[in-house]
Amino acid sequence: MSVRPTPRRKTVLLPIVGLVLLSLAGIAVFAYLTARVGIVAELVGVAGALLPVGPVVAVFLWIDRWEPEPAKLLWLAFAWGACGATLTALLINNTAEAVGDLLLGKGGGDTIAAVVSAPLIEEAAKAAFVLGIYLWKRQEFNGVIDGIVYAGMCAAGFAFTENIYYFGRIFGEHGFGTAQTAGVIAAFILRGVMSPFTHPLFTVMTGIGIGVAAGSRTKWVKAAAPLAGYLAAVVLHSLWNSAATLGSATTFLNVYFLIMLPVFVLATVLANWARKREQKIIAAALPRLVSDGLIAASEVEVLANLKRRREWRRKVARKSGPEAGRAVADYQTAVTELAFHRHSHPDDEVERLLEQAVRVSRATAVSAARRQ
Repeated sequence: MSVRPTPRRKTVLLPIVGLVLLSLAGIAVFAYLTARVGIVAELVGVAGALLPVGPVVAVFLWIDRWEPEPAKLLWLAFAWGACGATLTALLINNTAEAVGDLLLGKGGGDTIAAVVSAPLIEEAAKAAFVLGIYLWKRQEFNGVIDGIVYAGMCAAGFAFTENIYYFGRIFGEHGFGTAQTAGVIAAFILRGVMSPFTHPLFTVMTGIGIGVAAGSRTKWVKAAAPLAGYLAAVVLHSLWNSAATLGSATTFLNVYFLIMLPVFVLATVLANWARKREQKIIAAALPRLVSDGLIAASEVEVLANLKRRREWRRKVARKSGPEAGRAVADYQTAVTELAFHRHSHPDDEVERLLEQAVRVSRATAVSAARRQ
């Protein structure tokens, strides 16, 4: 069967155009921030925003250990959230704020933007990247974990830029060493310590919905699950903004402890369950891979355990160098991708390609491990 090559406009031109547009969006966002808070306050905001974003990103990378997503896609997800989704939200939310002020009087626009526009537009903008991966990079989207990771990385980027603005604005208004310093510290505690996972938590709802769709063969589930996830994200986001904008301190704390924390715990439990499910899928697939001659019987116990996989990579890297360690990692990932694909879409052309990828990556890993 002949395979028609992908047009170069899709493999070369479109990615370049996308990166250029994303770069322009980033420039526009940071120019806007500089105009609003000033360069010094913006730099302070960057420093403050870097502190919570590291642990958030680390958590999503930890979740994504069985089949690590391509680093370039994870960075792109973060960049889209920080630049593309942020610029989209700025343009539409500012418009909604202006219209709200005209219709409801001064201050009414802030309420409309916070309670209605921001949840609808920001969650749609962040979800657009996750949906794009699902539609156009389907081989990189296997289920709930992938939805959580892509959504979380995108939302982490969005929260990073948003925190730059909030931290920078408060510093610009109050500074340090003044009577208002407590306000600066309180803002950092609120956004950087108490709620660094709020934006990721909202968007993860959409990621879960798209992940459910990716793992289902039922048409109505494929259509309904992403929509349900998006609506859940919008409702949580609107509740959070409403509590912070319209409610009292007591209202905010009630929403935080009675709604946000329980949802966060449930999302954590779901992510842990999905990771264990991935391990079971891989463990169940390994005996057939042995019988097909794709892996060695001695590798089954190692490939079925994350800790042993890591030890295998480190041992090979110490003995034969980093390149050999990366080759083993590629082999482990190829085995995982084949196991997941056989579980969801058995006996198709893609399976043949993944089988060949396992053979090639194993041969490369063995060859690299033998070189010293």
